Amino acid sequence: MVAALPVTTALGQEIRVWAGDTGTGGVLFEEMAKSFEEANPGVDVVVEEVSYQTIVESLPVQLEAGEGPDIAIITDLGGLSRFYLDITEYVDADYFEQEWGQTLQWLRGGQQTDAIFGMPTTLTVNGAYVNLTLFEQAGVPVPEEGATWEEWAAAAKQVAEATGTEFAMEMDRSGHRFASLAISYGAEMVDEEGRPVIDDGLRAAIEQFVAWHQDGTMPMDLWGAVGGATHRELFSDFLNANVVFYFGGSWTLRQMDTEVGDLFDWAVVPTPCGPSSCTAMPGGGAMTAFAHTQHPELAGALINHYAQPENLDHYISTEVEIPSASSQIENGVEYPEASERTREALATFTAQIPKMADAAYRFQGWRFQRAMMNSLTTRISQVLNNELDIDAALTRIEEDVNLAIEAAGGQS
Repeated sequence: MVAALPVTTALGQEIRVWAGDTGTGGVLFEEMAKSFEEANPGVDVVVEEVSYQTIVESLPVQLEAGEGPDIAIITDLGGLSRFYLDITEYVDADYFEQEWGQTLQWLRGGQQTDAIFGMPTTLTVNGAYVNLTLFEQAGVPVPEEGATWEEWAAAAKQVAEATGTEFAMEMDRSGHRFASLAISYGAEMVDEEGRPVIDDGLRAAIEQFVAWHQDGTMPMDLWGAVGGATHRELFSDFLNANVVFYFGGSWTLRQMDTEVGDLFDWAVVPTPCGPSSCTAMPGGGAMTAFAHTQHPELAGALINHYAQPENLDHYISTEVEIPSASSQIENGVEYPEASERTREALATFTAQIPKMADAAYRFQGWRFQRAMMNSLTTRISQVLNNELDIDAALTRIEEDVNLAIEAAGGQS
């Protein structure tokens, strides 16, 4: 068990924690904070549920101004690294290294340091959901493991046409989701020096993505209708049986389990293959403390509290997430409230982890990943709307990311 570290407290000390509003994360972290408050009289842990959009767009602005919560659960692990508080002295550092040695690197933003900046909460995996009922109604075989993106697109389109389903194939309006496709087509995304890579693999992926929109495999009004880098998850279309094949991720499993029920049969399928690999993108959240906090010792101690095995197990099993801690991965986690179908889906997601390309891990830990993902979303949408051709889009993507690097002082 993680050591409960002594904390010097005074009356009226408040720690604000931001948690996303998906699942039950905010409720769980508030619940788990009660024992921390009891052990530290005078401390008030305020857990606020905010939208993912707020964490992606508003939090960085507040942090730039030295404001915002003391702690937040974030997904832009490398991009926000300059705002983190080093909590090494406030946590059981040996335990953190033992459990999260690899993913702690993502929080260091490319720095050569052993500092601990937070606790990875979950590991997520991009992946594909398919409506098995629609495949059965259409009499179309479900593609087997090793099927290509093109084979899945053709099958989904055939099913949609046979069943009158509105959409054949969808992907979240997200540069992170698109990166799975791009890297499977051979895109490197970022080199070892931290500079953006614009290569034939990225070009091929954009060309294919645009072609699917042009031939009706993907709906033009989802990526094309929203401007800029706006993040848009399209999971509701799958929940409502309006799409055959949906590329999202493991974080929606609990919602699938509770909301679909017996409405239709569904499954998570192995990641489609590109010419280069069958990779998905790894991801996940991390609970980080920020340097502007007035209570650094308390913030670090609270994260140490959440890192205790019983709290980790409670969170992962209730949220039905893939664990990030080594001991949980090795020993397994019980999901008592999850259906057999969801446990099978978790196993499929987990089985994709060994297939992930080195480029996917490198891209996930890059400090300027968010800049490139935002540019991908913006520029691809401009291609779909005939505002740019693909050559111009690739040029703009490189320019966008280099401008972000220059704005940060040229340190990639």
